[in-house]
Amino acid sequence: MRLTTKGRFAVTAMMDVTMHGARGPVTLAAISERQRISLSYLEQLFGKLRRHGMVESVRGPGGGYNLARDAETVTVADVILAVDEPIDATQCGGRENCLDDHRCMTHELWAGLNAHIFSYLRSVTLSDLVRQQQPRGGELAVLQDHRHPAGAAPSPEPATAL
Repeated sequence: MRLTTKGRFAVTAMMDVTMHGARGPVTLAAISERQRISLSYLEQLFGKLRRHGMVESVRGPGGGYNLARDAETVTVADVILAVDEPIDATQCGGRENCLDDHRCMTHELWAGLNAHIFSYLRSVTLSDLVRQQQPRGGELAVLQDHRHPAGAAPSPEPATAL
């Protein structure tokens, strides 16, 4: 069992909107650049997020996306479910037909793990994740933003021996 890029990217993009949305709608192009997520992939994810009431779109110049709900009320589980991300440790997808149309011996173990995972994901909000990005000095860290701050030159590459 593993969370695929769909769920990871959706959570990352929603964190980006949470972190940058105070200044107005956040464009998918800006998220794409900061997080290095394909623009076309973000378009697909945000279509689902919008349909599930996670974000609102703003059209026209200065448009983009805003959170549709307060970040304190949006959980990681909400985001993952909105993009149809399966997180399921069972082989059968919960249908209890793991072994020749019968429940396997370890079905309850994996079903219990699913319950714990979703309980945890329901307990973590976007606000919690953004707060975790604040370093000890109180500045807000920039998620995976690989650009250099305005006016800063990139650090020199280390010399390589020939």
